Amino acid sequence: MKFGIATRNENSWSSTQIREALAKRRISSECFCLSRLVARVGCAPYFEAANVDVQKELDALLIRPIGRGSVDELVFRMDVLYRLQRLGLYVINSPEAIEHCVDKYDVLAILEENGVPVPRTATTENVNEAMNAFCELGGDVIVKPLFGSRGVGATRVRDKDVASTVFRAITFHHGVVYLQEFVNHGHSDIRAFVIGNRVIAAMRRMADCWKTNYSQGAHPAPIELDKMIEGLSIKSAELVGCKIAGVDILESPKGPVVVEVNSQPGWRGLQSVSRVNVADEIVDFVLSELKK
Repeated sequence: MKFGIATRNENSWSSTQIREALAKRRISSECFCLSRLVARVGCAPYFEAANVDVQKELDALLIRPIGRGSVDELVFRMDVLYRLQRLGLYVINSPEAIEHCVDKYDVLAILEENGVPVPRTATTENVNEAMNAFCELGGDVIVKPLFGSRGVGATRVRDKDVASTVFRAITFHHGVVYLQEFVNHGHSDIRAFVIGNRVIAAMRRMADCWKTNYSQGAHPAPIELDKMIEGLSIKSAELVGCKIAGVDILESPKGPVVVEVNSQPGWRGLQSVSRVNVADEIVDFVLSELKK
């Protein structure tokens, strides 16, 4: 048996954890970057990376961050994942789930349509409409890249003139303005790690400012989720088709709200405060899926 790991860096912490978990089970692994993959139509091998026939030699393909890229590059990578899936390779997470989760507007829209509480959010390509939304959301908002992760590029805006400048800069570069009401969360949030239909571990991320990403310096602490938040986490992952997900939840004065579902979550911070070996859980889950 052989698993593929699509990753930008095979020596990254999470990828290394997966490789070690596979090795303990005597399962070989092959790491490669999707940007190095060759896809063919009308001749074989259909997919080749690192001298591996991806379709024929691999039993499963685990997607770590697919990486930044141009529209062409990202569309091509998703095309590859969709075709691999159609041809019978088990891809986790599925390309459909990845597409939902990388688009902040899309994932929140799906959650809201299915009764999951989310923060008030507005998205537009128009500066005037963005300014109207800024006022509607209370004049205190978080502006985020529509596509992005780890809190990079997210900015809190509380001044009308600054808001206008930021919105004009975004639209000048043909970006979309995504703004979300600031939720008073006491400089902490919850990350629930969902695998299949259960939360296998969770943590509270505590920071010195409103950004609570571990990669931005937040400190993890173990937490036992109550049944409501645990249920919200599982439901959120299921709604977007994620078999492995990091669900981020803010505890607002009005109750918990889901702000993101991450389809390619890291877990270094979580592992530091969890007794569960997350990589082992991932590998065991994929093996159970392959038996179905």
